Amino acid sequence: MNLGDLVVRKSYGGDVTFRIENMLRQGAVIKGTEFRLLADAPMEDLVQVPPTRVTERGEQARIKANESLTRLRKDRQEISQRSGESVSGVWPQSVKEAAYFEVPGKVLHLDGDALYLKKSLSLYEQLRIPAEGHHVHESKMAETLYRLLPRVRPDIVVITGHDGVLKQPHTYDLYNLNSYKNSQNFVSAIQVAREYERHFDTLTIVAGACQSHFEALLSAGANFASSPGRILIHALDPVYIAAKAAFTSIRDTVNLGDVLNHTISGSQGMGGIETRGSFRIGMPRLQNLSALKVTPSVI
Repeated sequence: MNLGDLVVRKSYGGDVTFRIENMLRQGAVIKGTEFRLLADAPMEDLVQVPPTRVTERGEQARIKANESLTRLRKDRQEISQRSGESVSGVWPQSVKEAAYFEVPGKVLHLDGDALYLKKSLSLYEQLRIPAEGHHVHESKMAETLYRLLPRVRPDIVVITGHDGVLKQPHTYDLYNLNSYKNSQNFVSAIQVAREYERHFDTLTIVAGACQSHFEALLSAGANFASSPGRILIHALDPVYIAAKAAFTSIRDTVNLGDVLNHTISGSQGMGGIETRGSFRIGMPRLQNLSALKVTPSVI
């Protein structure tokens, strides 16, 4: 086997497809192709599979991901329609004729995985959500946010990457942050973001990865986090929630039942608290400045 090969683990019944990220003396570091899972495994536990091979669990995740993306696009269309209706119902005719423009919430996305970050930024672009992304190791996220937040001034921060419950010689304690690979790093990053903006409706924080310490992330100040059931989450679950927050009006709260039921991993993968959206409309419609005929007035 070589770097980049697709493999499954025999000990887990081949339920998740991985890509070999690094070769070890007696094994390999492997990364989930659909789920935010980074693990190590002995070589004898790995079985190489062709690129066309899809596990049942992976196929279910892809189907759910496509459904979620379709749902986001539909939501995007509906909120544009509601914005137009809102303008028509409230403003006088002279203002209606000027039309309006839309301002979705701005996202700052920190990801411990470069490939997942690329996929996430592609989705933000498809949905026309202003977003800035950075590939940052989980241990460096707190200091990176301290530097970036005053410059970017986002409405929504996504803090994600890789996590998981550590294999230990003794019984693990799910209440203890030391039982997790990166939950403590996520907690530190959330705390920095909350120190920057304490108001939960001014800065929405989406945090966590596979099997993250859900309760600790919420206690640190996250609006949404993984993973209530300590399960694997899909790579795009944090993006889905960020998009929902970006497209929910500042006059409304994000529909918790709707958003959690339509993440790929469901309510055992992601959870959160009542949070106001960050979508705004403005007037009048932005114009094409290159087409404007302007008479300069300043010497």
